[in-house]
Amino acid sequence: MVNNISTDAPLDLEAENLMEEAASKSLTEDRYRQKMQRRQEVQTQRLATADREKGLIIINTGNGKGKTTAALGMVMRSLGHGYKVAIIQFIKGAWEPAEKAVLSQWENQIEFHAMGSGFTWETQDRTRDIEEAQTAWLKGLEFILNPEFKLVLLDEINIALKLGYLDPQEIVAGLAQKPEETHVILTGRGAPNLLIETADLVTEMKLVKHPFREQGIKAQAGIEY
Repeated sequence: MVNNISTDAPLDLEAENLMEEAASKSLTEDRYRQKMQRRQEVQTQRLATADREKGLIIINTGNGKGKTTAALGMVMRSLGHGYKVAIIQFIKGAWEPAEKAVLSQWENQIEFHAMGSGFTWETQDRTRDIEEAQTAWLKGLEFILNPEFKLVLLDEINIALKLGYLDPQEIVAGLAQKPEETHVILTGRGAPNLLIETADLVTEMKLVKHPFREQGIKAQAGIEY
């Protein structure tokens, strides 16, 4: 599980404190306006310090739903900007996700490779699962090293790492070779600490409630697939 990361940057802390103070119902309109004026000043200062761009290593992990969905949102943004994108799906490549049908409309900008045979309890073949995970990684690495691709999504690769199908050190070494402007997203629960330490952006999806667990509701079209 990812540890909660806090920052002691003065501007970040001041921004958070101002928003908390502004939520107080006891503030007069004048005091609220003063707080928001200061908040605007702080935000301007914060933005002024962010003066460069770089390709990010992004991790979506945790037990909550939405890791792949969030990553696909970034895919859509990149496609909207005219960038080339590659998606490599680990583990769950035995089925045809609806997003593949939608994204095929951008066939000149996107490469989509579903390279697993299904969930491990379905395949029941550890040797084959390992071989497919390693093949998927090598395919993903091809796109990571290709500067024509602005974004590469390695969907569910964290599961393959958690199961021991891939070596985290090998993945980190591969990511270190990416072009400066390339973004790489790695999804799946159980992201290893080595990968988290390497990443620029890490988001943990927390499970609060799930319809399958609480109500026995099966996966539904448009929501899960």
